[in-house]
Amino acid sequence: MTVPLTMAIEDYDHVRDLARGSTPVEGVDLTVLNLPVQETFQRFSAHREWEVSEFSMALYVAMRGAGDTSVIAIPVFPSRMFRHSAMYVRADGPTRPKDLEGLRVGVPEWAQTAGVWARGILSDDYDVDLAKIDWIQGGLHSAGRFERVPLALSPGMSVRAEKDRTLEDLLLAGEIDAVITAHPPTSFVPTGGEIRCLFPDARSEEAAFWKRHHFIPIMHTVVLRKDTVERHPWLPRNFQVAFEAALDRSRHRLRDVAISRFPLPWIAETVRELESSSDRPWWGYGLEDNRRALDMFCRFAFEQGVTPHRIAPDQLFATSAAFDSKI
Repeated sequence: MTVPLTMAIEDYDHVRDLARGSTPVEGVDLTVLNLPVQETFQRFSAHREWEVSEFSMALYVAMRGAGDTSVIAIPVFPSRMFRHSAMYVRADGPTRPKDLEGLRVGVPEWAQTAGVWARGILSDDYDVDLAKIDWIQGGLHSAGRFERVPLALSPGMSVRAEKDRTLEDLLLAGEIDAVITAHPPTSFVPTGGEIRCLFPDARSEEAAFWKRHHFIPIMHTVVLRKDTVERHPWLPRNFQVAFEAALDRSRHRLRDVAISRFPLPWIAETVRELESSSDRPWWGYGLEDNRRALDMFCRFAFEQGVTPHRIAPDQLFATSAAFDSKI
């Protein structure tokens, strides 16, 4: 007998074999919804419409920090991105990270994963004092966006909500000086325009980050509803196995030099460069291979008030011991 479940997740190549049933989840009759991530996060956060979901790493860590155990993650990370290129200014705006001190910087949500990483990188690698920035939270393209989790900001740190105007409008009008956001402003043109990236050569900065830390920052994880796992405690392990098998198949496609599986050149060469530059998997799942990235993210989340206390990576995932003791 199989358990009927629904999972919502983007249409990633490294998940596609699971979604199509080529690497099935043992014991599960799985229906997969390929939805845009923002829709997935909003609907699952508000209504828990399905049993398994792609989920924001920051939102999940914030929920765990607040004691919300209604969902439990597995150490699967479908989206990873460097975020040096997520910092936008006007063409006549600041030219160095340190210049942001004393200025007004917008964020769609303080607990957006891209923002947590970007602010942490600014603080750690560029000596930016985050408390010296006037932070404004609001919608990038639509006004009225709000924080979905309570914040525990340290003294001296403040985030002011802007309910009536968009961050892009404020940036173009000169009423804020920068925006940190996963989605670029619509006015941004890589070849020049009213809005540019803070880093003129963000890719070089991101490559330097890779050389220092040997990981790509984690953006999303996969969570299961607590009630579902209580009924079927074998589910986290079986999903983990299926996700890893699908990832292995995707890696094989990336290494294929015989045909062009993806509409980009030099993919196999890029894979070889990444593999030769680190002894860690350049894209992998599991707790231990990702402990360094997870520990850094949990530190950033605590330092920025996304969580009221620092969470250890071991507290986040449905390993058998952690699940039995925490949920």
